[in-house]
Amino acid sequence: MIRFRSMSGLVLMLVLLQGPALAQRRAADPALAVATRLFEELPEAERKAIQSDLIWTGHLNSAATGNFGPLTFRAVNGFKAGRGAPDGRLSPAERQELARLARIAREAAGFAIVTDERTGVRIGIPQKLLPKREATPSGGSRWQSADGRITLDVSAGPQSEPLAAAFERQIAVNPNVQRRITYKLLQPNFFVVAGETPGGRFFRRQESAPAGLRGFSVGYDKAVAATFDKVVTAIADSFEPFPTGPAPAAPSASPATATAPPPVATERFGVGLVVAPDLVLTAQASVEACKGLKVGARPAKLRLQDAPSRLALLDVPGLVAQPGLVLRETASETAEAVVVLGFDGAGAARAAVALAGELKGDGVQVPLQPGGAGSPVFDRQGRLAGLVTANPSEKSLVAGVAPQRSHAMAGATALQAVLARAEAKLPAASGGDAGLSTGAIVEAAGKGVVPIACAL
Repeated sequence: MIRFRSMSGLVLMLVLLQGPALAQRRAADPALAVATRLFEELPEAERKAIQSDLIWTGHLNSAATGNFGPLTFRAVNGFKAGRGAPDGRLSPAERQELARLARIAREAAGFAIVTDERTGVRIGIPQKLLPKREATPSGGSRWQSADGRITLDVSAGPQSEPLAAAFERQIAVNPNVQRRITYKLLQPNFFVVAGETPGGRFFRRQESAPAGLRGFSVGYDKAVAATFDKVVTAIADSFEPFPTGPAPAAPSASPATATAPPPVATERFGVGLVVAPDLVLTAQASVEACKGLKVGARPAKLRLQDAPSRLALLDVPGLVAQPGLVLRETASETAEAVVVLGFDGAGAARAAVALAGELKGDGVQVPLQPGGAGSPVFDRQGRLAGLVTANPSEKSLVAGVAPQRSHAMAGATALQAVLARAEAKLPAASGGDAGLSTGAIVEAAGKGVVPIACAL
């Protein structure tokens, strides 16, 4: 998975952004200064609870420290997108809704703080996501997903070498192992290393104390990274290598939160593909019953809907078609690897993503989030193979994580037939480079993929 917004937030949980630079930013932004003052008036437990809830809703990629800064300010505004003014403040109703959504996510994941009896480490485990548990050969503990795509290890032992030496071994280049270090941090009593392999991501933290060396590591498939990143943040935020005192109690909702009705949705999101000047192809599910439509920041008008294919076309003045877009000429093959381009998140927080998938019958198997209807599907030759026509349901999410599941897709023949109704056509191609990278496909077609917002 390639995500176009930076992943650096995942590791920034280890760096406290304090000092003169932060003070200058607060002074330059009156809204940030007011939000900071009001946030700091709250009890510490509530400040941390808000940040923890923002982690679970996927809006905050940093630790729940109780300190307010630009990261939390942006996270609050991301949550408030479509709900209220971007002032970095939560009204009582918004706070209740944040707590409700976070509680649902935690419960869906089975997230619980446990003290591992083998290592003494205290850490949060998403037990429904990682149901398999076993001892590791080194005497630690391992939790793993049922399909083996996600593995969490905790370890403990004597410190047999200086921490700096262990850190250097972790970041050393091994010509026999394909991996790229994306973040590294060495402090007197701990180090962090994060990176990527051709198919996955990893995050490792080790901490030293007189009692020895303890740590944890997470490895997971890139196919689940778009949604599992936030769970890694929650795990890391919970980590206590040398715990003291009782484990923290699970967050509980107040009666007002528990009984508050869910807010009425005011927007629905989708994805479109610019197929000709001023013309966007999308799924019918993205545009049904809309009081207003926008493609990016541009107003859009529904030109036609096609019930048999579940596709729709929008007129969007000012859009320019991506040159070089071609339609697959040959039939798709079952179990063929593809790339699905779309958007993750909601409102102003939406970010472009590229997801690795696989064709399955008349559909595509991919970890697609709600709001993914209309996402175009490209084969590994960079040809347009289809368009996702069904909107993924929030009921399929586990702790906000979209599983790898099959989604309905309209194939190339259906796409060309709908375009013909608008007197438009995409050139067809029978072949090309057999192994384009995801990055190359994004470069060739990504600018033509656009977010759709439907006002309800």
